[in-house]
Amino acid sequence: MLLTILKSKIHRAIVTDANVDYEGSITIDEELMEKAGMLPYEKVLIANLRNGERFETYTIKGKRGSKTICLNGATAHLGKAGDPVIIFSFVHLTEEEAKVFKPTIIRMDKHNNVI
Repeated sequence: MLLTILKSKIHRAIVTDANVDYEGSITIDEELMEKAGMLPYEKVLIANLRNGERFETYTIKGKRGSKTICLNGATAHLGKAGDPVIIFSFVHLTEEEAKVFKPTIIRMDKHNNVI
């Protein structure tokens, strides 16, 4: 049996842009993705703390050091620049693996700097 466990979290990132004309996904600064242990095209769950929306999409690598958190495509309708969000990724582990696994959690300030 496999359990779905939190793998990583970017806590309280601020949306920098929303682009409805893009194919879809969320663009995240490459540096932030690396610090959180997230990979390009990885499925993520996003919780918008301003409006309560929760939605799934996948990650796209943004320009390193840009602090970009951009909602693309249909997800652009679920948030706007300035909204604080939490970005979660998950992993499937056995019960034994889950007992010793520790997720990576990075916390952000209002300028998308890791604190």
